[in-house]
Amino acid sequence: MAGRKFFVGGNFKMNGSIKMIKEIIEQINNAKLDDNTEVIVAPPALYLLKVQETLSAPAQVSAQNCFTETSGAYTGEISPSQLKDADVHWVILGHSERRALFGEADKVVADKVRAAIKAGLGVIACVGEKLEERENGTTEEVVQRQLEAIAKEIDEDKWKDVVIAYEPVWAIGTGKVATVEQAQETHAGIRKWLAKTISDKVAQETRIIYGGSVNGKNCRELAKSEDIDGFLVGGASLKPEFIDICKSGSA
Repeated sequence: MAGRKFFVGGNFKMNGSIKMIKEIIEQINNAKLDDNTEVIVAPPALYLLKVQETLSAPAQVSAQNCFTETSGAYTGEISPSQLKDADVHWVILGHSERRALFGEADKVVADKVRAAIKAGLGVIACVGEKLEERENGTTEEVVQRQLEAIAKEIDEDKWKDVVIAYEPVWAIGTGKVATVEQAQETHAGIRKWLAKTISDKVAQETRIIYGGSVNGKNCRELAKSEDIDGFLVGGASLKPEFIDICKSGSA
């Protein structure tokens, strides 16, 4: 990982209840997490403040989405500045489900990233290819297109606030996992792109994490890869094995 701090995010998606999330947070609080691993959890927006009140450091809270504007007549949306005001310091943007189900194009995602960083948030920026794109050999092209949109909206010094999450769409919630070789190859390609497009410094310092059916059984092998700096976890973040994933960087 070349000195990059291991990073694990738990994306609860639209799952959980007050009781269930309380139990998950208690497990995390009692887990004695390694200070060398940065852990964030992203509950549904309704529960953000409750989790913020009960989650113990060093773990942090993240939103699953935010809008591009600071305020205004945007019913149902949450602004980056409101998240910051509530001491929520992270946000997940560009998740494949937002892109596919809600029609968020690359430019929309990039605009959200710009707005979130301007408000002082850390961003987990998701990129990844569909199954047909993997099969026709355009993974690199798709991922780079998604990153290029973000690069057009933020300055070089703002990449320090970005964690890139590579999530092959075909592996999200399907039980399918990219092989270690596939994941490492794409992560290495992203780092090469950062060096070529932004700078060597950004390439070496930016954390690139993997998401896509990560669980307690496959996390350790994936974590050994040179360019995999952690994980963005979906379904497994709702289970006790999330703690094992959080500890895989030091295993």
